[in-house]
Parts: sequence; structure tokens; C-alpha cells
Amino acid sequence: MELKRVVVTGLGALTPIGNNVEEYWDALVAGKSGCAPITYFDAEKFKTKFACELKNFNALDFFDRKEARKLDRFAQYAIVASDEAIKDSGIDLDVVDKHRVGVIWGAGIGGLETFQDEVINFSEGDGTPRFNPFFIPKMIADIAPGNISIRHGFMGANYTTVSACASAANAMFDALNNIRLGYSDIIISGGSEAAVTKAGMGGFNAMHALSTRNESPETASRPFDATRDGFVLGEGAGALVLEEYEHAKARGAKIYAELIGGGLSSDAYHMTAPHPEGIGVVAVMENCLQNAGLKPEEVDAINTHGTSTPLGDVAELKAISKVFGEHVKNININSTKSMTGHLLGAAGAIEAISSILSIKHGIVPPTINHEHRDENIDPELNLTLNKAQKREVNVVMSNTFGFGGHNACVLFKKLDE
Repeated sequence: MELKRVVVTGLGALTPIGNNVEEYWDALVAGKSGCAPITYFDAEKFKTKFACELKNFNALDFFDRKEARKLDRFAQYAIVASDEAIKDSGIDLDVVDKHRVGVIWGAGIGGLETFQDEVINFSEGDGTPRFNPFFIPKMIADIAPGNISIRHGFMGANYTTVSACASAANAMFDALNNIRLGYSDIIISGGSEAAVTKAGMGGFNAMHALSTRNESPETASRPFDATRDGFVLGEGAGALVLEEYEHAKARGAKIYAELIGGGLSSDAYHMTAPHPEGIGVVAVMENCLQNAGLKPEEVDAINTHGTSTPLGDVAELKAISKVFGEHVKNININSTKSMTGHLLGAAGAIEAISSILSIKHGIVPPTINHEHRDENIDPELNLTLNKAQKREVNVVMSNTFGFGGHNACVLFKKLDE
């Protein structure tokens, strides 16, 4: 059986540095930090008092009040980003075969704020179980793709992948295979997360996973810098319209890039820490290259997982050097989490969008906030430090790794017709 080709025909983004794709890309290229003191709740007693929240987002600009109350923020974000991507794709919803359009989405946690608020309300009551009737359907992680399909009448495959911070890339790889095998013509894929909550911040602080650079939040996310001290929590959503190539061509769709492969692996090592030699990361990148039928020397850029943690950054770069050998010196390596923070289950989606736009515009966004060289990192690596770099980008890899040792990787290529 000959596998079908899969292309990207629509993009949507809701991020801490831009509420649509154009704003997001402009801020990436400019090296803008999305980190600031938390506004959603009083964080004075928290170890970390900052995060990468969305700016100027009002749910009532997109939903009526009754509808908004039925949706956790992570689902609101998913719908808004997917609406932008669907509009961008130019799909005629009156003509397309909706039985062959699906939604495969990623979320690492789901409706954390809903769960938190309902439990707090119960604990502060008299023991009578008074719960919102929408508590469960607001909270469950699969409700985001469910709501997207209901909104547009898409009747194809519909589910959520949950693999912590690898969730969105996991979803894209599932979508790729679904279309490759001929089950669908179009899949709306991506991820969303809204964990900037008391429970989210408190939980990650308890793990000592977050930066505590409270005196300078805008510089706290500093991947590869010797003084990095943890990741910065972000929120938002990214959506991609993935489409079978002949189907896209037949309707005259604009095509951003081709999704040519993906890979999955497990560290099988530790609940939260990466393997120090990055063996699972080596495996996932090798799997991805093999799946795409590419040689290492064909890759021009890598958007790393690069969360700004002391162990993770070094392990990933060691793995990249091992997989790409001497060619690694020719690759632009970056971490856009330096600007957006870590969007957990949505990270792979917004980073895939950045990767795709690097192909389109011939620009690799920077890794900002780098001041001090880490002696454990090869100085010959081009980490695209502090300033965007122009170059031709034909093939770009995007890495995402999650607690539990989950690794996912996707590869995009400039369309070769």
C-alpha cells in the first residue's frame, strides 16, 4: 500500500506572545518575552510569582456568556486556535465530506482550573455535594476535540492524546498516520493547555521544576544558559490543518509545508528526569528520520524541547550531537520556550507552527536570555542565541518530551511538488 502525502494547509495560534499566528510569528522573530507577574490569582505566597499568561484574551470575544461558562479555559483556547486554522485553510465547510474530517488533539492535563475550583468549593462547604453539572465535561481532556467537532460538524476520528508535554506532537503524528493510511482527508490537530492556576503553579513548585527568578521574570526562561533554574509555565493553544496532498491540491489550497514524518520513544528511566545521556531522545530523533526517509544531513533546523532546566537541556543537546554528528554544526538549533514559556501539552503545536513558518520565511527565531555559557554544552553548536537568523530552511525538526519519559518528534519539509 502506498502511503499518502500529508501537508499543512492552515494554522492557528493563541500564545503568551500573540493571539493569532501573525502576532505570534512577529513576536518570535523580535525575541519578545511573554513572561510577567501572575494576574490570574494572588501569587504572593508562591515560590514562583510569574508565568507566561495570555495577554488581552477575553472569552466573550469568541463565545456568548452561557457557552463560555460551559468551557474550561483549555477548551476555549482549543476552539479559538482551531477556528483560526480552519479559516486560514480555506476549507468550504458546506462542500467538504465531514465524515472524512477528524480532530486529533493533545492536552497534558486538561481542565485543571475547573477541577481545582470545584474541589475548593466543595471543601469550603458543609459537606453537601453541590457540584456544577458541567464539572466533568468541562474537566476531561478529550472535551477539546469533542467541542471542535461539534462546532463544525466533523464526524471523522476524534480523540485526545495525553503524553504530558509530548501530547501535541503525539497528536500530530497520529493525525499524520491517519491520513497516510487513507482513513481521513483532513485532520485538525494541535494542542491546548491552561495550567496557570493555583494547583498548577503549586504542584510544579513542589517538584522544584519551575524557575524562581522573581526579580526578573522576563529573563527567567533561559534555555542553555549556565544560570537556568527551571522552566516557566505557559498557556495557550496551537492548531494545524493537516490534509492529504491530492485533496488539498484539488481544492487549490495554499500549502505551508509537508509533514513528512514523526517518531515516538520512551526513556524508560525516571518519572520526571531525563536520561543523562539522552538515549530516549536519540531514539526518537532516529525513529523520526527513518519514518520520514531522510538522512541527518538533510535537516536544517531543530526547534528543541529546550525547557530551561539544568538536566534536560544538556541531555537533549548531547542527543542531538550524537544523532547528527559533524552535520550538527550546520544546524540552527533554537528554543522558542525562551519566549513563550512551556505550554505543556500545547508546546508541540505552537513549536510546530514556528518550525513551519521558519520554512516559509527563511528565518529561525532566537533563543533569548542567553548570557552565560554552560561548560557542559558544546560551544560549536549554533543555538541561535538572542537574535533571529536568516537562512534557507528546507527541513525542520521539532522535539517534545514529557514527564514519564514520553518523547515525540515531527519533521516538516518545504513542499517538493
